[in-house]
Amino acid sequence: MPTIADLKKGQKAKITHMSSKAIPLKLFEMGCLPGNEVQLVQNTPFKDPLYLNVNDTYLAIRQETAQQIEIEILL
Repeated sequence: MPTIADLKKGQKAKITHMSSKAIPLKLFEMGCLPGNEVQLVQNTPFKDPLYLNVNDTYLAIRQETAQQIEIEILL
């Protein structure tokens, strides 16, 4: 199953599953929830952190966290 860590710059996806144990509560509060759309805005040379747009909220998350959030890539 693809994760947010697999997104390419500008690519959009829908969050399908995330483990509540592995994800910081702050991400849930900022709208990073199953069913919501996410887009990779920018990444750094080493892909850590990833800069995302989740429901018009911009946030940066670490690569290890991004690997815990499963997605469905939108065309």
